[in-house]
Formats: sequence, structure tokens, C-alpha cells
Amino acid sequence: MDLFGHQLVCHLDESLGDNGQVKLIHNDVDSHGVPVPHFGVVLDMDSWQLLADKLVAAGIKFILEPYIRFKGLPGEQATLFFLDPSGNALEFKAFKDISQLFAVD
Repeated sequence: MDLFGHQLVCHLDESLGDNGQVKLIHNDVDSHGVPVPHFGVVLDMDSWQLLADKLVAAGIKFILEPYIRFKGLPGEQATLFFLDPSGNALEFKAFKDISQLFAVD
């Protein structure tokens, strides 16, 4: 079986901000300040819930705590955001209907 995956390579760049951490700005999405830039991972809903539960139990400090965004709308999704140790914003999300991932109105 051939397996292919994804790779994300990050380098600490002290010119980005204090202690080499990325300075984030926020865009308003569903009345929440979403950090920009951020790296996103899309999971299936069961995997997202398992991850969210583990992160909450571990006491992770969230930028945006786990919640359902756009509830009842076609793009309904579960999302959460936190920072990695270098200050990079990470988003983990799951769609109620994965076909809506790149849907355009």
C-alpha cells in the first residue's frame, strides 16, 4: 500500500515578534476573533471530539475553546484554536457535512 501524508515545517524566526513568537491579528468569524495566520487541520467529527476532550482534560489554554460554529447552517463545523510552544496558532475543525469544506455561496 502506498501511503502519502502531509508535512509542515516551521522555523523559529525571532524577527517575527517577542521571543520569536508570531504576532497574531484576528479576523471576526461568527462573532469570534480568529487568529491570522493559522495552520488548520480538518478531522472527522468523532476524531475532533476525542481531541477536544483530551485537550480540555489536559488543561490546554485555548484561543477559542471548542465549539460549534455556524450551527444549523450549511457550513456547520466544530472548531478550536490554541497556540503551539512557538506561538503559532493551530486550528482543528470538523464539518457536519464534509462536502461543505470548500463550498462557496
